[in-house]
Amino acid sequence: MHRRNFIRTLGIAAALAAFVGSFQTANAQTVLRFGHYGTAGDSAYAAADRFAELVAQKTEGTLQVNVFPAGELGNSPTMLEGARLGTIDIVLTGNPYFTGFAPQLNLLDLPFLFQSEEHAYAVLDGPVGQALLGSLNESGLQGLALWEIGFRNLTNAVRPIRAPSDLAGLKIRTTPNPAHVLAFQILGANPTPMPFREVYTALQTGAIDGQENPVNHIYANRLHEVQTHLSLTAHAYTAAPLVMNRGRFAALSGDQQTALVEAALEAAAYERALNAERNDESLQAMIDAGMDVIHAPDVAAFRQAVAEATRAAYIEQHGGDLLAQVVAQAE
Repeated sequence: MHRRNFIRTLGIAAALAAFVGSFQTANAQTVLRFGHYGTAGDSAYAAADRFAELVAQKTEGTLQVNVFPAGELGNSPTMLEGARLGTIDIVLTGNPYFTGFAPQLNLLDLPFLFQSEEHAYAVLDGPVGQALLGSLNESGLQGLALWEIGFRNLTNAVRPIRAPSDLAGLKIRTTPNPAHVLAFQILGANPTPMPFREVYTALQTGAIDGQENPVNHIYANRLHEVQTHLSLTAHAYTAAPLVMNRGRFAALSGDQQTALVEAALEAAAYERALNAERNDESLQAMIDAGMDVIHAPDVAAFRQAVAEATRAAYIEQHGGDLLAQVVAQAE
């Protein structure tokens, strides 16, 4: 080959190799598996999809989040264990499922802790929320943001619940959170923790009499089909930490880490707006379907029965500093 042509060929080959290399680098993609509990129609389902879209936008496609909804990767305890072990990258589930290995998060589930959505959001997005997310690091998790399930209300298929005495003897599905279990024991019910995926069937077969969840969550999961009475007790608020395997998070670039946190916070705001928008619609839809709704149960009596006792139990285990900060933010 002529020397000039040979040099030209080498130059073209080098340029082509550089172009291919830069193209591959620019389009290198890390795929993250994201499991959550939300079913279609649930705000968590929509927010998870929004989160995946935001991550792709903010990282210019270098991170791809594949979403597995409705417990496809397992129930909540199973998914959390997967995130800690690294078999699942990102998980969203209710705060009560974290308290088995991070019991300080039990704070957020104390009955009648939050006075309003605004109070809850100020705590979740502020120093207390950051401190609780940071405490997950020792469990192998990186907290990204605190999403929500919302204020919990009582349903059952036996009788209307207007006062604490109406709960006597009822078998109520609760979360595994110690504060929830203690509260329903005090109220005279038989608290029965179980994974949420099992609740519809348990209600349908009569294995349990009732359950407690936010209005949106009750309607989205069709629980009104197997329940007769709804009492708007708003007796506790449930946050939903969005977490990631800590090692997997640490392996990403700084820009990718920032993008994940930003997307998590933006998706949290999106979910909150959806919940606010859908709450009244969901309640009316259940009324139209024939559900008996007690709009004004004796909330003061419920609060008096359980608030002080559950707070005392938390303080005995974890001290009162964070609780005092939460209470102060309501004033």
